[in-house]
Amino acid sequence: NGFFEFKKNFLTSIILQTNHLKKNIKFENDYTKKTEILVAILLTGLVFKEYKENYNLAIKELEKLVKVFFDNSGFPLNRNPSDLIFCFKYFVLCRECIQDAQMYVPEFLDEIIDKNIICIKNIKNPGDQMPLFNGAKEENLEHISKYINKPNLKNKDKKSIVGGIQKIKFKNNCVFFDVGGPPIKNLSRNYQSGPLSIEYHLDGEKIITNCGFGCNISTKAELLSRLTSAQSTLTLNDTSVTSFERNKLVNKIFGNSIKSTFKTINLESSENDDEVKASASHNGYEKNFGCTLKRVISISKHTNNLKGTDEIFVKKDSRTINYNIRFHLYPGLSAVKTMSGNGALIQITKNKSLLLTVVNENIHIEKSIFLGRNKILDSYCITISGSLINLKNKTINWEIKKNIN
Repeated sequence: NGFFEFKKNFLTSIILQTNHLKKNIKFENDYTKKTEILVAILLTGLVFKEYKENYNLAIKELEKLVKVFFDNSGFPLNRNPSDLIFCFKYFVLCRECIQDAQMYVPEFLDEIIDKNIICIKNIKNPGDQMPLFNGAKEENLEHISKYINKPNLKNKDKKSIVGGIQKIKFKNNCVFFDVGGPPIKNLSRNYQSGPLSIEYHLDGEKIITNCGFGCNISTKAELLSRLTSAQSTLTLNDTSVTSFERNKLVNKIFGNSIKSTFKTINLESSENDDEVKASASHNGYEKNFGCTLKRVISISKHTNNLKGTDEIFVKKDSRTINYNIRFHLYPGLSAVKTMSGNGALIQITKNKSLLLTVVNENIHIEKSIFLGRNKILDSYCITISGSLINLKNKTINWEIKKNIN
């Protein structure tokens, strides 16, 4: 009900801002921001018929973006689950607005939305959230449930590995396993250095987690959340698997990008009458410590227990090597060390607990922090620590099972 002059000024302002976006979009290196910008330009082309070229430009650039930012399965190449959700919502907004304008929906848009849905359905955890890998933050997916629960996407679309994240599931046990390598430098601004890290769910509750990405908290929280020690995986001498760029000019262009890289190798998965199993290795510590790491994760079909084996292979002589395997507990859970020293009791509720045990190793309970929300939360971490004796290969076997009183 505004006056004519106000309406005119308001609409002129929108056009001016849109023209600014069109001129400067080529300088935007963040693909999620670029998606947001292109959708804004697209909407102006739908609303203002005299600016139809905005619509055509946005569609053309969106198609290019989909080709360079998503893999063949429809997952972002930066491996960030939160960016998958972000882009998916904007793609759906595009499609619905195009349909409301009674225009033809481009084939690539329908295709990427369907691929996004399959990716989301395959890696969303029992709590209807994304697992906290590689820049992901806690975000409830209920608001997009009507889109991702499409009946025409059947079980044939299930994949065991999506975006380098492998899902291992049997009955009420569910494990998410990071078996992917790091993204390329210009897509690594949100990467967290946690190869072979896991997140574990039992009976719909998250037990073992990664610390999450602290970008909504502070710069320091974001830096901490990048460290390998903030993930539920194995570290050597408390150093991160990847180092991050410290050059301010490079970071200004690419964000806080990675400086060193590594490879994940020997990905294997199997299922038989006894267990569901997956394994992978990485060479991230080979250059500095002459070691490669392997992790095997399995769920027993007979006992429902989660078993893990972490192996350190020494390829060349190096200095003294200390190792830590961390299991970050989800906020609200507590743990106490058992009398034997090689176990930890994880208290879930008053009448429900789990027991984490390790063979011939000592366990410690440490304080930790959780960075997956908009504030820092206190939590606990179960740590298996030791040193390589005579720099020989080392195998650490651990297990998580229900505690029977």
